[in-house]
Amino acid sequence: MPRSVRQPIHAGSWYDAEGDKLSASLTEWLRTAKRPGTAFAQAIVSPHAGYRYCGDVAAYAYSQVQVQRIKRIFILGPSHHVYLRRCALSNAAVYQTPLGSLEIDRDICAQLMATGDFQTMELDVDEAEHSIEMQLPYVRHIFRDEDIKIVPIMVGSLMAESEARYAEILTPYFKGASSLFVISSDFCHWGSRFSYTFQNPAQGPIHKSIEWLDRLGMDIIEKGNAPDFHAYLKSYGNTICGRHPIGILLHILQNLTPPCKTQFVKYSQSSKCKSPQDSSVSYAAAVVCKEPHTAA
Repeated sequence: MPRSVRQPIHAGSWYDAEGDKLSASLTEWLRTAKRPGTAFAQAIVSPHAGYRYCGDVAAYAYSQVQVQRIKRIFILGPSHHVYLRRCALSNAAVYQTPLGSLEIDRDICAQLMATGDFQTMELDVDEAEHSIEMQLPYVRHIFRDEDIKIVPIMVGSLMAESEARYAEILTPYFKGASSLFVISSDFCHWGSRFSYTFQNPAQGPIHKSIEWLDRLGMDIIEKGNAPDFHAYLKSYGNTICGRHPIGILLHILQNLTPPCKTQFVKYSQSSKCKSPQDSSVSYAAAVVCKEPHTAA
């Protein structure tokens, strides 16, 4: 009989496998990040590296979620290990975490499959991918014993037209007051090991050039313009691994009246590069609200 529970295989390496220790870390990061915000966060952008690198950054997004009204969480993450030309849904019924389990909303998955635009992913493919898993401890932690379900979506290498199509499918769910969308993405992967060493000398040190490049993209994302984001990626080639989940979000936002407000609330880099032999990954947290939001 096929397995129906996705195991947290990155626990113990990318984040703590012991529930008490993991919960303590998340609690402290959320406490540090907590600040007055606006109600009705419809979506967040959160990084997905090991928690020792970006757990504190992710907290700035998750600390703004109003858990009392949310019943369903859509988690859109890029595929790092398997080439996909479409979006894929999990075959699992439950995702396990060190903090407890998360039930998948099979009814919503069935509705999405019925569109003909989705495929399913085998459990071993599901477990190998970290972009969705790295969101799960935060989701389980902030919702604690709340009755919620998740809809994990692995996003493939999409053309702009496909991003728009998936946005069309997902927009009715996004508009629902009880839904939260989590967009899983890191930002610039810089260094020879990533085959990306773009530098703008006018910005000074390499890490400042990287930040300039990332913030250029972040500003476009805040404006909610999908064509401009695609043009930015084409011009600079910034290695934003979640570019397609972000693209879907931007197309969704273009479908909304009245519009939502997107604001980045935290940014960091894993290290400060001094030469192409060095490497760094950038992390950013954003909140998408129905009302203006105060940035960090």
